[in-house]
Amino acid sequence: MKTRLMTGAASSILAVALTFGAAQAADLLYQPGEDPRFNWDSYEAFAAEHDLGGEQVTILGPWLGPDQEALEQVLEYFRQAANVDARYTGSDSMEQQIVVDAEAGSAPNIAVFPQPGLAADMAKRGFLTPLGEDAANWMKDNYAAGQSWVDLGSYAGEDGSTSFYAFPYKADVKSLVWYIPENFEDAGYEIPSTMEELKALTEQIVADGETPWCIGLGSGAATGWPATDWVEDMMLRTQTPEVYDQWVTNEMPFNDPKVIEAIEEFGWFARNDDYVAGGAGAVASTDFRDAPKGLFAAPPQCYMHRQASFIPAFFPEGSEVGLDVDFFYFPAYAEKDLGSPVLGAGTLFAITNDSPAAHAFIDFLQTPIAHELWMSLEGGGFLTPLKGVNTDAYVTDTRRALGDVLLNATTFRFDGSDLMPGGVGAGSFWTGMVDYTGGKSAQEVADGIQTSWEALK
Repeated sequence: MKTRLMTGAASSILAVALTFGAAQAADLLYQPGEDPRFNWDSYEAFAAEHDLGGEQVTILGPWLGPDQEALEQVLEYFRQAANVDARYTGSDSMEQQIVVDAEAGSAPNIAVFPQPGLAADMAKRGFLTPLGEDAANWMKDNYAAGQSWVDLGSYAGEDGSTSFYAFPYKADVKSLVWYIPENFEDAGYEIPSTMEELKALTEQIVADGETPWCIGLGSGAATGWPATDWVEDMMLRTQTPEVYDQWVTNEMPFNDPKVIEAIEEFGWFARNDDYVAGGAGAVASTDFRDAPKGLFAAPPQCYMHRQASFIPAFFPEGSEVGLDVDFFYFPAYAEKDLGSPVLGAGTLFAITNDSPAAHAFIDFLQTPIAHELWMSLEGGGFLTPLKGVNTDAYVTDTRRALGDVLLNATTFRFDGSDLMPGGVGAGSFWTGMVDYTGGKSAQEVADGIQTSWEALK
């Protein structure tokens, strides 16, 4: 749900589903071989190995508007290379529709899942087709932090055995800190490369008589969710990825000391009146959309704001990322030796109605050209962890820098609250973080969240 919320914040969503067939697709944007940014060899090799004889393949996904238009541009290359009739349907109720269609025996060939939890549930019910060991091994070898992505798409099937079912394609990054380069330059501040340096910078800004952070948790009925991202990032920076996985499944209780530590790490920043614009008492009441505005005030009300890649949608009109405002990676602790973990989200492509064309499409997603084409388009904010792409294909320097965060990751983990049961991840976790910033202890809050989780079992 939180991923849905942020997608809605970044772009408008149409109210109805639109279907585009092969006959409606645009001509190729770039003629094969003509633009040096693209790996045309991968396109030609794919075309030489695939001829589906006009077979139809249907795809259901969450994208409408500009996102859908971008996907259609990529699909046209698949259509022409594989001689296939690829038809995409976008729906803002995709999660409900795919379940209905699968239960009725009328599922599309491919479903695009914004939530791994739903894909895992459908795999368990026997509605997904395994993609095979070759696809899993390809991802492990070719994606940065490859095993993380394989794990994200691997679930227990109907017989209880684990297989690779869902191919991650199109990612989002959350482990970011936004700042105004001019403000840093005027104050003589350097970009921190470790969490120790970030904390030292926080203290230095206070010593200079300024306020380091703007933090806002307000989001109407969803108030509290920005704090869950903070805690998830802190879990990845204080514990191993395996512990993170145990936490999001409740194999490790929410009130385990490891989780308490991560919550209190967030509190180090958010519960100190000197560290937050408006004081700690303003954190829960400040709307997340308004929180970054303090960066742009003159004089600045704060110097840093931790938020995902969608947040520029709420910057002052005319602000140019990379010039007026920029970002850096939310760093890890040097002393913890946990590498460079990245928190994020994204979509996963799974076969829900098996066919040769469906497998051919998964093969297409393994080509650099399938990534580079969308990288070059405005719509959809496409990012990829594929190591073999030419990053010059990114449409902007900002998008390229975000892509570099993924390429430099040693671990990737999906937004934890989106993997938890809705009553926790979009319920007691949200409200618990509001209570924590309001003064409740981390232990008391975590105990309450764990109690709510147990009540759902």
